[in-house]
Amino acid sequence: MSDETMKHREVRFPRAVKRGAVLLGLVVLALAVALSTTGCGSKKKSSSTTTAAAGKCQLQVFSWWTGGGEAAGLAKLITDWNTDPSLGGGSPGCPFKNETVAGGAGSNAKAVLAQRLVAKKPPDSFQGHAGKELLDYIKAGQIEPINFIYKSAGFEKVMAPQLVKQITYKGNLYSVPVNIHRANVLWFNPSVLKKAGITIAAGSPLTWNQFIADLNAVKAKDPGVTPLSLGEAWTQKHLLETVMIGVLGADGWNSLFAKGADWNSAKVTEALNRFKTLLTYTNSDASSLTWQDAGKLVVDGKAAFNVMGDWQEGYFGGKVKAGNLGMKSGVDYSWTAAADTNGIFDWLSDSFTLPKGAPHRDAAVKWLTFLGSLKAQDTFNPVKGSIPARQDANPALYDTYLQWSLKQWKADQLACSLTHGCAASNAWNADVDTALGQFMQSKDVAAFQKALVAAAAKNA
Repeated sequence: MSDETMKHREVRFPRAVKRGAVLLGLVVLALAVALSTTGCGSKKKSSSTTTAAAGKCQLQVFSWWTGGGEAAGLAKLITDWNTDPSLGGGSPGCPFKNETVAGGAGSNAKAVLAQRLVAKKPPDSFQGHAGKELLDYIKAGQIEPINFIYKSAGFEKVMAPQLVKQITYKGNLYSVPVNIHRANVLWFNPSVLKKAGITIAAGSPLTWNQFIADLNAVKAKDPGVTPLSLGEAWTQKHLLETVMIGVLGADGWNSLFAKGADWNSAKVTEALNRFKTLLTYTNSDASSLTWQDAGKLVVDGKAAFNVMGDWQEGYFGGKVKAGNLGMKSGVDYSWTAAADTNGIFDWLSDSFTLPKGAPHRDAAVKWLTFLGSLKAQDTFNPVKGSIPARQDANPALYDTYLQWSLKQWKADQLACSLTHGCAASNAWNADVDTALGQFMQSKDVAAFQKALVAAAAKNA
């Protein structure tokens, strides 16, 4: 009999039968209450490493790693976790439960996560950009400090001191960085540059004046080629960030996000004017393009340069079946640090946290300890297209670009990315976004700087 038939069928019983059914129900209820106060009902709540209902542990990890190299890298970590008896493998073990949410470059996942945290139903660990992006969770008391993990695993000895300092909030650490991406990378098409009489070696320093001269040379050679490709709003802020770092230096940039910082300085004005100048070399349809669209203009020979994080390299050179372009490094594309930022590493990091009330806290602590290990970081990052937060990685596991990045990571000064969650809170970022959106329409540097000053006064 179908559910639909059952739904509409009415069955009538004599009153005596109904009264009997009620009495029987009361007896059953009484027995249930009695059982709840004796035997299994008197047991204490299950430990943090077990689930109450099924008696099985499942490590619930929440992220937005649903495609490309990040999903492939996560799959490798899951395999390691599920097969290692010291982690989640074996019996009874604590197998991995992948709670990824796709879409919106992480915005969809964050919205779902926020609902779960408010409802007091956190996962065992969740992804977030290391740094000030985590402030909302910290101030809401939704994640725990994990200094004890750093101490027991010795992470502070193998991670860059500048990195640890920049992700410490009021003396506490709240996440384990799994990887490091570099934001201040200038990507270019060697063939397009050669036609314009320009030669730039991979990784060679580039000054602001040289860059402007190169942009003009491309423009003069072929008006049909865009000198500097640009995409949607966040890529515009990404470009702004790299320009400001080039003018202010790492220390000057980082200090802008401290209380009392001077956003009204002549250096900031100079940087904003440089940014305005660069916009004159960009494509008119920028706002309608994704970062991939803007990058593809370079490898297609329709643009000469693009400023983007080093996930661009994964898109350029990654496998076509994974949605990448399968291009050849050094032939179809090359790179160097953005103008005037040689010796500065503008960094961002995917990291994982320990939520308060994690249903399997002991397993979550193991997970975070595992993520910071050399094994996990050298497993994940070559596939993801990033470098480890640790400084003892095996360079032989990484491609040409990433080997260059590994060397830079050890030697460079570190600048904390604004666009990608390190330097400022979500609220401050939102105010910068509003100011930038208005500037992209007006091109009024004075008004833009005034708005940035106000955003700093409000949020610092």
